[in-house]
Amino acid sequence: MIFAVAAAKEPDIGVSELARTLGLSKAVVHRVVRTLVAADFFSFDERTRRYRLGPGAVGVGLAAMAQMEVPRIAQPYLENLVARTKETATLSVRYGTQRMYLTQVLSPQEIHMSVQLGRLYPLHAGGSSKAILAMMGPDEISEYLDSQELVALTPITIQDRDRLAEELELIRQRGYALSLGERQQGAASVAAAVFQANGRVYGSISVCGPVSRLSAGKAEEYGRLVKEAAAEVSRQLGFRAVGS
Repeated sequence: MIFAVAAAKEPDIGVSELARTLGLSKAVVHRVVRTLVAADFFSFDERTRRYRLGPGAVGVGLAAMAQMEVPRIAQPYLENLVARTKETATLSVRYGTQRMYLTQVLSPQEIHMSVQLGRLYPLHAGGSSKAILAMMGPDEISEYLDSQELVALTPITIQDRDRLAEELELIRQRGYALSLGERQQGAASVAAAVFQANGRVYGSISVCGPVSRLSAGKAEEYGRLVKEAAAEVSRQLGFRAVGS
């Protein structure tokens, strides 16, 4: 029950609110959530003193998420991307200040990218992550840049706040994000954001493969393709872009 209550809140919840919703004392709820934090099923934000579902809960829930509507809607568009690019196509979902791969369709080529489903990644590194971060609200982006350490996942991960802000503006202008080894050395990706009906970013769709193949004049072509795929999935989720 405590998971259901926490999952229904966006993006986090305090002990008092949990206690009121569940009809339990704050002392009991506090003991329970401390146990869940220790097991990685909850995470605790020291700054806000609030809780959210943690990586352990995400991993356990991945099988259930796979049955949700969005992966089913996205599947034919991922398959079409693979057919047109011969590279792996992925769907990522935003999870607070992180994101994870939810599903993928693998490239038919002998040498290809394969991503780890269910693993959490920061929003500042890699095409799928930056596509999400760039399309979040201005206040959310500022809060992310103020509160999150821009950890280097590879030697070329962007770690400077101003440079990342400029990169996010470029992504908004062209509608897709590009990464050439920022999250994983030797791996490249082109990604575009997927939106929910309420206009919030759900996640992103990407095409990914070896840097040697995606950097050879393919970025613009693949950018157009992922933008089209992401826009169609967003439309089926009920999102209506301004002017559409």
